[in-house]
Amino acid sequence: MNTRFISASHSLLARLAQSAKHHPKRIVAAIASLLLTAGGGAFAVASLDQETENLPIHTVITPVDSLVQGSTLAQLTSDTRFSLYRSEYTRNTDTAASLLQRLGIADPQAVSFLRNNPQASENILGRTGRLVTAQASNDHQLEKLIVRWVVEGNNTDFQRLTLQRNAAGSFDVVIDSAPLEVRTRMAGGTIQSTLFAATDAAGIPDHIATQVADIFPEINFRRLFKGDRFTFVYETLEADGELLRSNRVLSAQFVNRGKTYEAMWFQEPGQRGSYYAMDGSSLRRAYLNAPLEFTRISSNFSNRFHPILKTWRKHLGTDYAAPTGTKVRTVGDGVVEFAGWQNGFGNVVYIKHTNASHVTVYGHLSRIDVQKGQRVEQGDGIGAVGSTGWSTGPHLHFEFRVNGVHQDPQSIVAENVNNPISEKVKAAFKVQADQMRDQLASADLIYNTTAQ
Repeated sequence: MNTRFISASHSLLARLAQSAKHHPKRIVAAIASLLLTAGGGAFAVASLDQETENLPIHTVITPVDSLVQGSTLAQLTSDTRFSLYRSEYTRNTDTAASLLQRLGIADPQAVSFLRNNPQASENILGRTGRLVTAQASNDHQLEKLIVRWVVEGNNTDFQRLTLQRNAAGSFDVVIDSAPLEVRTRMAGGTIQSTLFAATDAAGIPDHIATQVADIFPEINFRRLFKGDRFTFVYETLEADGELLRSNRVLSAQFVNRGKTYEAMWFQEPGQRGSYYAMDGSSLRRAYLNAPLEFTRISSNFSNRFHPILKTWRKHLGTDYAAPTGTKVRTVGDGVVEFAGWQNGFGNVVYIKHTNASHVTVYGHLSRIDVQKGQRVEQGDGIGAVGSTGWSTGPHLHFEFRVNGVHQDPQSIVAENVNNPISEKVKAAFKVQADQMRDQLASADLIYNTTAQ
């Protein structure tokens, strides 16, 4: 065996030597490439001038001690315990069994505890978007479960539920709170088809994409062009080093059909923050483009064939198709004028806005989250999409009335709010704007470098 191996080795080396004589540069390049790839960047090239067939060949045989020498099979199998980790976000349809199954856990005792313990079931099951991290044994028994979430309206602390198996084999539950960490992230992308396809490819949360659609109302985000590009700088809220949710867009640049749009968040002391162009002009409008976050219109302000009454009737609003439970937001500041049940509208909310002649109507809601007389600000949640009243499927019916007369909402929402930067903060605004430009330039550079 050894003789045949040595003979084959001699033959191979002879052929390599012959090739080296005829193609020395190719051989050097090939070896350099191989060493560069294998060595992670550090490489060296040896001279091939020496006759390789004259090099001595040695066979070295070295015994290697077994790493399990002297151990029995029972001892070896008893040392193979390890922990498995997995994270998921809760869904409103989760049951105790389905959640643990998605986390890779097969533990009937844990399922029963999660279902029957009030603290655990109340804060985990039926909730949407709460981060769950599970630690399980190698036989898929639950060892520890940690759930983290942010209470609505609180951007300083997060809640943490820890469920852990104790020495007796049962589970203990503890709920505490800890400070959130605010981080800044930069990202960029290029439109190939849609905004959400591009932001998904760039790892940007949907919440950031929908904010940008509100920041730049001049851009038709339903008809973007291939090659349009963007860079965003935004905040994230993190807990124990884990991303809980995205927060606010700090600055954004969007190039649409060759035209560049820029915006930044700025808040004067004691005033409400808003988005501005880099020159200090306000980008805030009196009303948002839509009462839902970046969705599709299913029926415009026009005549239509009524699906229930089976007659042609003037449609005095805009219908937005969306799944039941989708958040409905007020398009502008105002006071809730009515919140309750009303004939064909089903559950409906009326809001009288700062301009007292303007009233908006939100119909067919599955639930109402405000009450009469409550003050609301632009973007606040007032309920959820449903199919109550005269409705053939889940959608939001939205109306805009001026002095009691129905108006096309799309003709009203483009009004600007006069909210320029005051003279006393112009210097501070300019400093922040310069910083935002630098961050956007850095984000664009990082994106273009990685894309290439």
